[in-house]
Amino acid sequence: MSFQDKSIQCSDCGATFTFSAEEQELFQSRGYTNEPKRCPSCRQARKAERSGNGDYGYRPQRQMFPAVCAQCGKETEVPFEPREGRPVYCSDCYRKIRPSR
Repeated sequence: MSFQDKSIQCSDCGATFTFSAEEQELFQSRGYTNEPKRCPSCRQARKAERSGNGDYGYRPQRQMFPAVCAQCGKETEVPFEPREGRPVYCSDCYRKIRPSR
């Protein structure tokens, strides 16, 4: 199938953008059946809006808390705030106590 560049009007900003033959081939190879409704800049802005920041797919770094392993006494870090009276284990001891399923 031979593709040709198409001019499409953006549904958000109204600007006319080119849906190139290369992009059309890419869309077809990924199984997309619809043409894009938004120009590239509006698409990027929408992705950023959905993800909550400018980096699409970005995940914030998890906060880690210092702890001492209740089993071996080794200093470690855990992704939750340890509570008084609840044991915390380093990853090695945790694997021994709770083997993978």
